[in-house]
Amino acid sequence: MNIHEYQAKEIFRKYNVAVPNSKVAFSVDEAVKAAEELGSDVTVVKAQIHAGGRGKAGGVKIAKNLDDVRNYADEILGKTLVTHQTGPEGKEVKRLLIEEGCDIQKEYYIGVVLDRATSRVVMMGSEEGGTEIEEVAAETPEKIFKEVVDPVTGLTPFQARRLAFNMNIPDELLGKAVKFMMSLYQVFVEKDCSIAEINPLVTTGDGEVLALDAKLNFDDNALFRQKDVQEYRDLDEEDEKEIEASKYDLSYVALDGNIGCMVNGAGLAMATMDIIKHSGGEPANFLDVGGGATAEKVTEAFKIILSDDNVEGILVNIFGGIMKCDVIAEGVVEATKQIGLEIPLVVRLEGTNVELGKKILDESGLNITSAESMQDAAEKIVSLVK
Repeated sequence: MNIHEYQAKEIFRKYNVAVPNSKVAFSVDEAVKAAEELGSDVTVVKAQIHAGGRGKAGGVKIAKNLDDVRNYADEILGKTLVTHQTGPEGKEVKRLLIEEGCDIQKEYYIGVVLDRATSRVVMMGSEEGGTEIEEVAAETPEKIFKEVVDPVTGLTPFQARRLAFNMNIPDELLGKAVKFMMSLYQVFVEKDCSIAEINPLVTTGDGEVLALDAKLNFDDNALFRQKDVQEYRDLDEEDEKEIEASKYDLSYVALDGNIGCMVNGAGLAMATMDIIKHSGGEPANFLDVGGGATAEKVTEAFKIILSDDNVEGILVNIFGGIMKCDVIAEGVVEATKQIGLEIPLVVRLEGTNVELGKKILDESGLNITSAESMQDAAEKIVSLVK
């Protein structure tokens, strides 16, 4: 789950991670009032969407007076920002962060992530802040320094100090930088984050170490114990189909293709998309119905797939282990009848009760094409769509 920058900074303040003073605004008048209350000589007007690259897209403006704040707020609110993370459709700006300016001396990067290769939390830092960290990693990887955290001891002050040294943070600010990093690690662990990223982290003329930006992503599987984080969820920033899927415990991600996929198991779903691509087709979605799907769940999955206007055919690929093929077959038949399916449908079943499942499909009298293997299924749906 993602949240907005202003929400991440609210969490940071609770953990004593230093951030500039700021206020959220949902209208031009609120933006001007917020700037008045902050009373800063320079005010930053920042678009709030769930995507990076806002500055390059015109979503971050420096205002030198209240008239500037009003003009920039009016310009950005309601604007559709297109960044490298939004895709070509972009995202509409519905809220702003109004933040006091600061005397930036140097920009850095700091981030906390889970390294799946070592199964450890890693804190990364670089003195190349303000630019895309992916570019730094590709062009000058020697400028990114990492501290692997032992889960027993947590991040130690020694590790934080070493990272600050390697990032070339000024000696007089090392103490504040260490305190900052220790608090950031605490946020990551206690809030069940999957990413905690600050780009840029800045040192200022008055001797502060501040998070000028803030990005927090959270592990969906841990949200049951993070009720306060759940309240930050902004449904306007999420795909409607993905929201609907989450109501039925379906894992759904919209893609750009025209072949809808319904599969049980994330690994099989990934393999199904790969084999569709290999056969010359384009998957329209990732959809994992899970191991305990019911006929109702399958029906809802079909409805979600078909809510995408780009879908011209559907491939159902089920391996029945915990999930029984006959249950999936009943769901497919029920969904097809309810929806009045008019586009090609290819079904490949294998595993528990597979013969019964195939019998249900064959006797349904519906226009369903059976497949014997994944390759056969992919070739048939690509051919039918074309």
